[in-house]
Amino acid sequence: MADRVVESSDVQVPEIPEILEKVLLFSLEEAKEKMLQGEDVIPYTALVVKDNLFIENHPGETAEECFNFARHTVQNARGADAYALCYDGYVEIDDGTKDALIAEGGVPGEDEGYAVGFLYEADEDGALVFEEEPAYIGEAPNFMVALKSADAYDDDEIDEKYLDDEDDAVEDDAEKPEA
Repeated sequence: MADRVVESSDVQVPEIPEILEKVLLFSLEEAKEKMLQGEDVIPYTALVVKDNLFIENHPGETAEECFNFARHTVQNARGADAYALCYDGYVEIDDGTKDALIAEGGVPGEDEGYAVGFLYEADEDGALVFEEEPAYIGEAPNFMVALKSADAYDDDEIDEKYLDDEDDAVEDDAEKPEA
């Protein structure tokens, strides 16, 4: 999935809200593990709601279709604290185009989101080799720009929307980002 423009930044890494940073890094690590096991990464969102993490795949025929599915899911996520959209793509750097796992996301009400990623390449044996640390890529669209803070919603309203069906929530509390 490659047809996405994220504004690159030559400036210092901005202060990313802690909950967003956690969900972005969690998403990158999950995608990296999939790829190291030989699986494809289907674009997906990770949505933080209260103490739960909901993951939803967004397959599509084109990159634009995947992003539209993700945008639709996230922009209607009342009561969510943050989200990450994770996909396999590429970044253009001075040395050319590099493959990258990318996670972009945002928090309710902020004008811009952030994109981070792991650059990777295949070694001579075809095994994937990832950079040790994720890199800040730049500003990204924030699908939550029109939402209010999660605190603005009633707990019962949030529970009704998300938590009545916990099948989609990540079960292992040790691996999900904390609110």
